[in-house]
Amino acid sequence: MSCETETAVVLRDAGQKITPQRMLILSTLRHAGQHRTASSVLDEVRRYYPYVDASTVYRTLGSAAELGLVSETDMGAGDTQFEWIGRDRHHHLICRACGGVSSLDNSYLDSLATALYDEQGFQSDLGHFAIFGVCKACRATTESNSDG
Repeated sequence: MSCETETAVVLRDAGQKITPQRMLILSTLRHAGQHRTASSVLDEVRRYYPYVDASTVYRTLGSAAELGLVSETDMGAGDTQFEWIGRDRHHHLICRACGGVSSLDNSYLDSLATALYDEQGFQSDLGHFAIFGVCKACRATTESNSDG
């Protein structure tokens, strides 16, 4: 099944209309291969469909996030970015110093989910989120500067 067909099936099963604008917006994000702001998605979509409205892009990305197809991550300072995740869990480590983003293996969160359930009786939904901190490279730079 093609990417577009799979997306259309998910939208249809959720009772959403399959419009050319919606499909182009989601295809643009799906094939970006990286985090994108809504405005950058809008800019890209307007290259092919110049009259698409910004509200259409925001609504489409929001509904895709609710369906679990798109992650919506606050990268800090109100910078919300979107990324196509399909049905896969997807997590990030975000460096507050350099803004670098790296993926976090699901196994770390599997143990957290198990511990939460075993110790608290809490069934967690760890579908997607970001953990903020300082990366190894920035820590090394900071530590070497403080040694001087």
